[in-house]
Amino acid sequence: WPVFYEDNHLLVPYKPAGVIMQRDIPGRPTMDELAKAWLKARYDKPGRVFAGIVHRLDAPVAGVVVLARTSKAAARLSAQFRQGNVEKRYLAVVEGQPSRESDHLVHHLTRRGRSSAVASDAAADTQTAGLSYRLLATQGDTSLLSVRLETGRRHQIRLQLAAIGCPILGDRRYGARHTLPHGCIGLLAHRLCFSHPTRHEGMCFETPMPVGWPWTAKEVQAAPPLWTIEAYLADGLVLPGEIRQVDRN
Repeated sequence: WPVFYEDNHLLVPYKPAGVIMQRDIPGRPTMDELAKAWLKARYDKPGRVFAGIVHRLDAPVAGVVVLARTSKAAARLSAQFRQGNVEKRYLAVVEGQPSRESDHLVHHLTRRGRSSAVASDAAADTQTAGLSYRLLATQGDTSLLSVRLETGRRHQIRLQLAAIGCPILGDRRYGARHTLPHGCIGLLAHRLCFSHPTRHEGMCFETPMPVGWPWTAKEVQAAPPLWTIEAYLADGLVLPGEIRQVDRN
């Protein structure tokens, strides 16, 4: 399981698609459980381990995340995300091709149960969402975009790209025609930059395109992670609370 960085205050791991950040549905693996289990095993800790969630990725999204190892780090990192002082870049595989090679998108989003929607105008129940994208390449009827997120709204990238006629591959909830394995979507949290909560120095982390992701990288990438949690399970990963090895057959 790839971990890009860790010290007494931070843990920066890779989140496979299919993993939720915190417990909401019994029986599904969570990032905080995986992080606590990794720290507990690494340092042979007999007691409880702290791993605080300070931001979120949707369950079907893979990529780099940061967790806090102390309450002080959790408070300071959460403030950076809240104040928009974190650089968040994504790679998105979308259906079709955007009409412009690059653009800045602003929409008003509203919550509708477990989903969200684009509203025609700003209102009391909407939130303004902004992002910039750049077209990197096309393959057949799909395109690869680099996306810089400016705000952190629920399902924001998924909604805004769908609004310009380019739903993310596999994202049937927001208009995609094609499905992907295990309910995943073609969205990768590729780059994350923030200030260290105690040293106050800039830190940036990137993940390569994962093995199995719905885009073929032309350049050779070192030590790419696996795309989905199912791939890790097939490779023998034992989740917290399990006492048996996963059947590799």
